[in-house]
Amino acid sequence: MAGSIVACAACGKRNRVPAAASGRPACGSCGAKLPWIVDAGDDTFAEVAERSSTPVLVDLWATWCGPCRAVSPALEQVATELAGTVKLVKVDIDKAPGLSRRFDVRAVPTLMIVKDGKVVARQSGAANATVLRRWVEQSLA
Repeated sequence: MAGSIVACAACGKRNRVPAAASGRPACGSCGAKLPWIVDAGDDTFAEVAERSSTPVLVDLWATWCGPCRAVSPALEQVATELAGTVKLVKVDIDKAPGLSRRFDVRAVPTLMIVKDGKVVARQSGAANATVLRRWVEQSLA
């Protein structure tokens, strides 16, 4: 399961962030919290999202969906602003038909908050970063 390389906003150091791990990613150089943004599919969702000790913002999206592409930067902004608080897990429903059926995805993007392995909030449609951040924070409160 692949992770990603993230540049620390505080010091610029590049850090490897795993797709799944205990705890929350922090810069190995300065200790600043890092955004945790990963992809998951049918075979990795349980480990990456449901077993995460960090609350997860799940983005169920599709490559052909214009609103999905439009909301993606806003979701990444929210994940960056809430680094250490939330993990963004992106699921391409065309590559994960099992998850699409399991979560009864009828419109994309569909966003969910998963906390302690359970869906605690869900919404469909695109929104700007301010609205998304407010929804995430209220869902986690």
